Amino acid sequence: MSRLIAPSILTAEAFAPYGDVLEVAGAPDKIINQGMCGRHHDRAKLDFGEGRAGISLFDAKARSFPYVVDMVERHPEGSQAFIPLDGVPMLVVVADDENGLPVNLKAFISQPGQAINLYRGTWHGVLAPLWQAGRYAVVDRIGDGTNLEEHWFPDPWTVEADNKE
Repeated sequence: MSRLIAPSILTAEAFAPYGDVLEVAGAPDKIINQGMCGRHHDRAKLDFGEGRAGISLFDAKARSFPYVVDMVERHPEGSQAFIPLDGVPMLVVVADDENGLPVNLKAFISQPGQAINLYRGTWHGVLAPLWQAGRYAVVDRIGDGTNLEEHWFPDPWTVEADNKE
């Protein structure tokens, strides 16, 4: 039996317990490059424990609704940021942690110009570009040790949306 989730539009306020929403919003913190560039400074809490930051490129296949979530994962040793390179929106599934298990799943749809940074240890679904394939820069921990935990649901969740919000 599948459990249903309706996705919400991704906002910094709603996503705050799980990570950072990275976007150009408001006035820049500083004007640089001879006045030709506004810098919106230090927008993500990167946390890599015993390791270093690495940048990888992901090439992900398109997903659509209804979308089945049968597994979530987390990275106990580091945060993980997803930055769209093609402007393709993504479905972001996150969950609270209760005694080491994911509970209270939530789903968000990113908007144009948004990226995310998942806090260290946050339960989340896999990268899911919506409606077309997408390429993403991913900033995460590179280092020794296990940095992946998976949880498979005996009863999967299904994310359903009426339209392309």
